[in-house]
Amino acid sequence: MFRTNCLALFPLFFCLLATEASAQQNVVIVLDDSGSMESTIRSSPSLRKMAAAKSAIGTVLQQLPDDANVGLVVLNRPQNPWVIPFGPLDKSQVVEQVNDVRASGSTPLGQHMKVAADALLEARLEQFYGTYKLLIITDGEAGDAYLVEQYLPEIQARGIVVDVIGVDMPGEHSLATRANSYRKADDPDSLQQAISSVLAETTSDDGDAAESDFELLEGFPTELASAAINALATPSNLPIGGAPAAASNPGIANPPMASGSRPMNTGGGAKQGNGPSLIVILAFLLIPVIIAGRAISKVSSR
Repeated sequence: MFRTNCLALFPLFFCLLATEASAQQNVVIVLDDSGSMESTIRSSPSLRKMAAAKSAIGTVLQQLPDDANVGLVVLNRPQNPWVIPFGPLDKSQVVEQVNDVRASGSTPLGQHMKVAADALLEARLEQFYGTYKLLIITDGEAGDAYLVEQYLPEIQARGIVVDVIGVDMPGEHSLATRANSYRKADDPDSLQQAISSVLAETTSDDGDAAESDFELLEGFPTELASAAINALATPSNLPIGGAPAAASNPGIANPPMASGSRPMNTGGGAKQGNGPSLIVILAFLLIPVIIAGRAISKVSSR
């Protein structure tokens, strides 16, 4: 009976995993427009970092799929940091919008990581499916490093991919080992290639890999497999800085947190019965098994 019921869940699980390969892209670029971006690139003394960044961004955005949702945020526009409001691109306006950016001011990176991530989370409340990325393009460290330290783990725990490109930096950025990916761009060509690589559509064999995930679920009790699917499908969409409570997804009653999210505070004063159920705990133990099995399958197939 357990095996039969688990098999009935496989099509749903396939949809959740295979969506990654064909999902709509949702990307917010956080562009450092501080004064240091007005300096020249060492390998191209006649070209300023900001000019190279604007050219690369304008070129790559025009190559994105028509259904991509994209936004561009800069750090030194207190009234309105959105150079390109998050949503479908008007490609006829992209170059003009990007060219309007000027380098001047400080580097409040953490503050604008929150602005960008909150926009992605708000979009995910409505459409859920898709890939959600925050791309940081910068040539220096944050002036509000304490906010970066606070917000980065929350952003990643909510399932948003954080990619960082260091523009002509003498060393690696402090986010190099903490972001989902880090690329150095020391010249105009490598900068454009780095942006293109981050924003490229996912065209991997995730669909084939997802089929092997079904085998990993075989034999698990129905409730456990169902809870694992629900855990993968209901990441927190609360704004950054707020606790990932169960009410983050309206209409979903007490959904378990996504793998990697911070646990809910059940410390002093917590009422008995408010903690996660045993089945949810077991589900989160199952998720790493699925992920590990998927990774092993990919390695063994090469």
